[in-house]
Amino acid sequence: MTPVELSRTVLRAVRRAVEDGELDVVVPGRADVAPPGPGGCGDYASNVALQLARPAGQPPSRVAEIIRRRLAQSDGIREVVVTGPGFLNISLRGSGDALVREILRRGQSYGHADRPTGQLVQLHAPHEVRAVVVMDAVARVLRSQGALVRTSCVARPEPAWTDILGAEVDAYGTPEAPAPAALAVNVRPAPAPPADPTLLGRDAARWALLHPAPHDRPRITADHLVQRESNPLFRIRYAHARTRALTRNAADLGFHAEPGDINGDINRHGTSPLRTALADHPRILQAAAAHHAPDRLARHLVTVADAVLPLLAAVLPRGAEKPSAAHRARLALAEAAGAVLAGGLSLLGIDAPEHL
Repeated sequence: MTPVELSRTVLRAVRRAVEDGELDVVVPGRADVAPPGPGGCGDYASNVALQLARPAGQPPSRVAEIIRRRLAQSDGIREVVVTGPGFLNISLRGSGDALVREILRRGQSYGHADRPTGQLVQLHAPHEVRAVVVMDAVARVLRSQGALVRTSCVARPEPAWTDILGAEVDAYGTPEAPAPAALAVNVRPAPAPPADPTLLGRDAARWALLHPAPHDRPRITADHLVQRESNPLFRIRYAHARTRALTRNAADLGFHAEPGDINGDINRHGTSPLRTALADHPRILQAAAAHHAPDRLARHLVTVADAVLPLLAAVLPRGAEKPSAAHRARLALAEAAGAVLAGGLSLLGIDAPEHL
């Protein structure tokens, strides 16, 4: 069950409680689900009971229990536990193979909106290299979530910003008055230092400008080019290239990816954090779009890369060992991680090489 499917399942449980007369509330349009916080348990948690408690006129714990009973009867749900003031902690049946299948089906578009939302966004940036690059990345993320986006800059961008850094700007000068339904956003992160970021090349320069939070001043140094673990961009690109190499090597050995049960790998190879990070990817994209913050996506890709690296050594059979269902399932999980890494880098305007 994917996070989107789980959100719909939670809403169905709320709707049944309303229809049965135990809750007198308006069913919300969405129910947020996310990895459990401190004190939580299971695969996901939802705070929908806390949101509904006041309009329902009941304590959050009581609302949570009403929803819990119905949610626990839903297909794909193994257990639901109420913790804290009223958090629903949800454990899913199976091993996450449905999630892996969904990612492999969607590929790099996993987490993207299925169709345009009709939202209109007009982004405007000062004539400054980091602002222009951040605006370009924000536009990419917004479009992935179904928005229609137009970008503008105070003055014509420097040729290197477009030719080398790949930042696209639709117009320059004073922005036109936004359409009545459009959201106008001024993109003004802390400016880059005087050092010329184009000397790093497109990928490293964009990472240097996008990875820090908007209020943090970026570092334009050769550290972004080093090929070792201390460089987070290298770890992301290395993890992606390894997943692609594993697919090629598996084909040489005569087997391919097949999502399946890898519950036995949770402690041995630490696959649980990876599945959690992959499941969280759509929420991260939504948050990056809503807050116009591509740095959130950049940091999430580091999390995915660091979570998949321990798994990679166990994907292929060793010695005389023959490929098993576990090897195929691990390969599927690795390929899913590779798709998320490649898709995320693409939204940041950074290449995801097949070989590194």
